[in-house]
Amino acid sequence: MGELISLGTALCWTITVISFEYAGKKVGSLSVNMIRLWFGFIFIALFLFATTGMLVPLDATPHIWSWMLLSGFIGFVIGDLFLFQAFVDVGGRISLLVYSLVPPLTAVISFFYLNETLSTLDIIGMTITISAILFVVFLRQDHSSHSHRIRGVIFAAIGGIAQAFGLIFSKVGMGDYNAFAATQIRIIAAIIGFTIILTIRGKWPNIKKAFGQKSAMKFIILGSIFGPFLGVSSSLLALQYTEIGVATTISQMNVIFIIPFSIVLFKEKVTIYEILGSIVAFIGVALLFL
Repeated sequence: MGELISLGTALCWTITVISFEYAGKKVGSLSVNMIRLWFGFIFIALFLFATTGMLVPLDATPHIWSWMLLSGFIGFVIGDLFLFQAFVDVGGRISLLVYSLVPPLTAVISFFYLNETLSTLDIIGMTITISAILFVVFLRQDHSSHSHRIRGVIFAAIGGIAQAFGLIFSKVGMGDYNAFAATQIRIIAAIIGFTIILTIRGKWPNIKKAFGQKSAMKFIILGSIFGPFLGVSSSLLALQYTEIGVATTISQMNVIFIIPFSIVLFKEKVTIYEILGSIVAFIGVALLFL
């Protein structure tokens, strides 16, 4: 179940990356971050009200609140602040290449802090999948022009590290609690964090301008549905069924899934190496299901 949910998460991340990269170039990554959190909070509140009768997780214990707030600040605020700027600086391709460090990093951290161990087959599957993903991303041609490449790579790395710790804290605090409710607590922490950042940097006028960009807003709403609402919640749900290293490895398949989207939306050509890399990546994921 955890592996299947992680595959769904990968598809959500694919749509999210495409949506937020487009919107970020139109209205700025900081505006996209804040607006998508508002939409994510609303979507989850409506979902929780329909399923539990509560708009916010009032039944969560102080233990859950404290850990999920910490996870939200580390993962959403620090992680996404740097990662979304990396999308703008170097594009989704390079950002995801660096971001592929998250699965092995979370596996190592969870080994020391959560006593999670991986089987030999899991390690082989992770190695095959990550290697294939890196191979595909490295070979893909990037015809767009991006400035601040060094800064973008550094920011993507910081974002990946923060996301890894955010997932660890989430698993510690969430337990078997409702994954959607836990996600909403993380979003609350993120909204507080980005409110402080926007105020300090005096960027509130940019938020107002962003709402006037109809094309960007459509992509922000789409990314919010598949990002903070479905994507993040499903990633936490997967942690309740499988090891963090396995879940994050499978969710990195968005690097593979993004290829057909690029062909259809951006008319990019696919090479034989990308096809072979995708096949190898799927073989690696299949081993994680055994």
